[in-house]
Amino acid sequence: MQLFRAPRTAARTLAAPLILLALAGASARADEIPTDAKRIVSIGGTVTEIIYALGDDARIVAVDSTSTYPASAADKPDVGYIRQLSAEGVLSQKPDLIIAEAGAGPADAMAILKASGIPIVSIQTPPEAGAIAGKIRAVGAAVGKDDAADKLASKVDAALKTLETRVSALPEPKKRVLFALSLANGRAMAAGTDTSADAIIRLAGGVNAASGISGYKPLSDEAVIAAAPEVVLVMDNPAMHLTAEQAFALPALQSSPAGKARAFIAMDGLYLLGLGPRTPQAALDLAAKLYPDAVKP
Repeated sequence: MQLFRAPRTAARTLAAPLILLALAGASARADEIPTDAKRIVSIGGTVTEIIYALGDDARIVAVDSTSTYPASAADKPDVGYIRQLSAEGVLSQKPDLIIAEAGAGPADAMAILKASGIPIVSIQTPPEAGAIAGKIRAVGAAVGKDDAADKLASKVDAALKTLETRVSALPEPKKRVLFALSLANGRAMAAGTDTSADAIIRLAGGVNAASGISGYKPLSDEAVIAAAPEVVLVMDNPAMHLTAEQAFALPALQSSPAGKARAFIAMDGLYLLGLGPRTPQAALDLAAKLYPDAVKP
């Protein structure tokens, strides 16, 4: 599915239903999506962050557990983890619009929500920095904030271009970074290509040490040794917190360049991997940690 931007003319009003139709897919017809909805359930941390950034947080009546930014989002009722939603919990909020990141589930819960007749807008989340502006505009179209979304998307695009210029001047060779999602059975669950971790590493001027795999996969000791990471990057979240001691207890990581230098970076998960409005700053912060002598946060 390709999200597109309507021009800043009267044609935007005509194009809005088409945008919403593309977003909602089979979940709802374009003319069924109330852009002036009063009770929105927002599912997905980046979707929630965008709605807040557009100044529409008063219309949010509930969020999922990944909606951790801004901090005030925690004051909203929680309908569960994005992939383990309770349909009953969502429906109990009496929403007139549900906006969810693609991949929300489980399937049976989403089927119940679709059967309820409540309009559902599914926001596509490609793991690419270039897709952030489209994501912002998609959410803006769903809540009837096209102009505000366009301004925010343009601001993010400009910040990404500035970041690209700064990163291009970094010294060679670039740091080899291994993003470890978790540890299980003595193996690191690493992020390969086609992941938001890969996108943020590249934005920050690093090289994904696990670029030989696609998606999130456990790495064997041999694969870790071959990857030769110089830095281990993890999420610093209460629900999924991997410490340096745990990571470097693995013999393969312990003997890696990262292990020998004890090079370990932990950052908030949504900030690091959300690929939302704060991504240019998150990538700059990561670059400053990777190249402290060359980049200032």
